[in-house]
Amino acid sequence: MRTQSNGTGPARPIPGVPGVLDADAARATGEWIASVQRPSGEIPWFTGGHTDPWDHTESAMGLSVAGQWEAAEKAYGFLRDTQRADGSWPVRWQDGEVVDSDTDSNFCAYVAVGVWHHHLVTARPGFLESMWPTVRRALDLVLTFQGPQGQMWWGSGEGGFTDEALVTGSSSIHHALRCGVAIAEELGETAPDWDAAAHRLGHALRAHPELFTPKDEFSMDWYYPVLGGVMVGEQAQARLDSAWDRFVVDGLGIRCVDHRPWVTGAETCELVIALEAAGRHEQALEQFTNMQHLRDTDGSYWTGLVFADGKRWPVELSTWTGAVMLLAADALSRTTPGNEIFRYVSDHTMQRLQSGPGDPAVCGPGEVCPPVAVVR
Repeated sequence: MRTQSNGTGPARPIPGVPGVLDADAARATGEWIASVQRPSGEIPWFTGGHTDPWDHTESAMGLSVAGQWEAAEKAYGFLRDTQRADGSWPVRWQDGEVVDSDTDSNFCAYVAVGVWHHHLVTARPGFLESMWPTVRRALDLVLTFQGPQGQMWWGSGEGGFTDEALVTGSSSIHHALRCGVAIAEELGETAPDWDAAAHRLGHALRAHPELFTPKDEFSMDWYYPVLGGVMVGEQAQARLDSAWDRFVVDGLGIRCVDHRPWVTGAETCELVIALEAAGRHEQALEQFTNMQHLRDTDGSYWTGLVFADGKRWPVELSTWTGAVMLLAADALSRTTPGNEIFRYVSDHTMQRLQSGPGDPAVCGPGEVCPPVAVVR
């Protein structure tokens, strides 16, 4: 681990993974992400590319890990300034203009993860307070997407809610709700509705896959219930084992889609974090090492590789790939205080499940949670 200081504050720890990626290399990746950031604080997918709220937040998290705290706070300021009155953000911007005004529930929820992560990393006074109204509006909106049996509808537009729930997005929302509760507790606020929604959503994901549209061909549907702290213990281990041979490519990382010869860095690094949360450190380290073939000389990362012909595809250096690589390095090395953000939710889920059937927030085995009134 190496620390850096800009001369105006305490030294900032920068993660490094011995023999794979040193702290100087990690810092270079953070500097590259910051170089793509626009003056407004917006972080597009790549130079000249579009922006969405989820990947923007992921990139901000990478900036926090790399010691680029001012740039990260500028990114959160962008979210604060562009949040719509109902608590949402548009699905996509391009060159500062909204090009898709629909709402994605997962995109809106993820701000809670980023804000809690930045607070854990920096402990900067006033940051949580400044972002609390934004987080509160976003998660209150997300609750309106919860279906009658705990699942989360993924989006809405001019035609209203899309009555379809997805495993990946719902698992990410579960994580975000837990982070939102942690923020509320830190500030002395209460968020019982968020806590209850997370319990119901977690049960639906663990026990009732029939409530969700299957997207089994995508690796994210495989590992996201572990990454989002939904599946823990033996269930997490079984989940990770279930599709390992289908997605993992020796020496290269993991496939994004099971039937295509295409490995991607972001999915590989998310799997690294999920493996680390599940206590499978050696496998996590191996996959982190395997994906480094996507690194370019300036610290940026290519999105993926078509290993059938050895070509980069898409031909882009993506900010969010670099960012999740930094998050994975932090999870492996346990360098910054933010490294625990995924393990924290897994541990919390484990504690609640071990509380037994007397816990009224957890539905009984084999049961579908009873319907509740949903405000829309």
